[in-house]
Amino acid sequence: MSDLPRRAVTRSAKLATLPLGFAGRTALGIGKRLGGKPAEMVAQEIQQRTAEQVFKVLGELKGGAMKLGQALSIFEAALPPEIVGPYRATLTKLQDSAPPLPTSTVHRVLREQLGDDWRENFVSFDDAPTAAASIGQVHRAVWHDGRTVAVKIQYPGAGKALLSDFNQLSRLGTLFGVLLPGLDIKAVLDELRERIAEELDYFKEAEAQHAFAMEFKDDPDFCVPDVIAANEQLLITEWMDGTPLSRIITGGTREQRDQAGLLLVRFLFSSPARVGMLHADPHPGNFRVTPDGRLGVLDFGAVNHLPDGYPSVFGALTRIFNQGDMETVVQGLRDTGFIRPHIAVDVDALRGFLAPYIEPTRVEEFTFSREWLQRQAATAADMRSNNVVRLLNLPPSYVLIHRVHAAGIGVLCQLGTTARFRDEVIRWVPGFADDSEPLPTG
Repeated sequence: MSDLPRRAVTRSAKLATLPLGFAGRTALGIGKRLGGKPAEMVAQEIQQRTAEQVFKVLGELKGGAMKLGQALSIFEAALPPEIVGPYRATLTKLQDSAPPLPTSTVHRVLREQLGDDWRENFVSFDDAPTAAASIGQVHRAVWHDGRTVAVKIQYPGAGKALLSDFNQLSRLGTLFGVLLPGLDIKAVLDELRERIAEELDYFKEAEAQHAFAMEFKDDPDFCVPDVIAANEQLLITEWMDGTPLSRIITGGTREQRDQAGLLLVRFLFSSPARVGMLHADPHPGNFRVTPDGRLGVLDFGAVNHLPDGYPSVFGALTRIFNQGDMETVVQGLRDTGFIRPHIAVDVDALRGFLAPYIEPTRVEEFTFSREWLQRQAATAADMRSNNVVRLLNLPPSYVLIHRVHAAGIGVLCQLGTTARFRDEVIRWVPGFADDSEPLPTG
């Protein structure tokens, strides 16, 4: 690790979500319903108009919108066909409209971070980036000791630009509530913004990546490149060859997609127990399938620190649900804040809502698919006032874990993976296999 001086990174305050014309659209919807138009058609029209406004705002942004798009990747497979097209097109446009840094700027950052003699650290340095993201871009190089390395360079001014983007994205809070009922976009945006300061701090990312690399060193299933050097705007790690997971999704064999999905679940469930951290940005761009068949993992800028391991409440409640004791499940959800106080819940409706998501833990082998996800999204998008999903709450301490679960499910459905996921839950999720373990209260 580099011993270059570290300067403080200021953490930003949380932002408020501001409505954008929601009252007018709601009144319009009520008017149409009073006029006899079917509720489902009204809901679809409201969603369509809302989507147009969402895409308009997203199209005006860069990195912040890309961050939000990654965080909401699960909904790519869940959105209605008339909405998912513009959604994908907007994200593609955002990615295509982010040109790489000029070579002169890259060299300037390297001089600022490594000194005027920065070239002495490298045998060679490729000025053309191999990858670009919302915060920085990656260059391939050969370190002075002959190792091939990945040099991650943070965009100058990335922090200020991203925070500005999130101020704009906060306007979408109520809009996404219309587009995807049951999604608390404010919690997602607040959580994303809180993580920005951490992702901008390459020292913290280096510490997390090094911890993962040490734990998974020579692991038969996973490969994590170790850190070679780090500075405030520069992160140099071992290079990792492999096939991007996005390519496995679009062109992989059934065997490759099944294996990749199984390893993804194993990595996410095992990391809290093995490293005390959860990789919190599990979108396809951060994974590779290495030539020897392992799952390679990149980008540790966003992690959730879980020093006590995976919360046992998830495993315990899942086990109790499978045993049919819904009274205890409801009380457990109340005790942990997932059901708001004094809210009456239709137990049968709650069972029907939770059952599909718990299904992978009830059977020996399960297949995730886009069709399955669309059915779950249709349940969440039910606009009826008594829809059980509207009565549920997401406690702040579980926001990041929920985001990882949602994104992971999205990737599994894109892969169409069939595997023995229950075995991974039994092995890695505390509280699931042990009937004697009491239900946690927090």
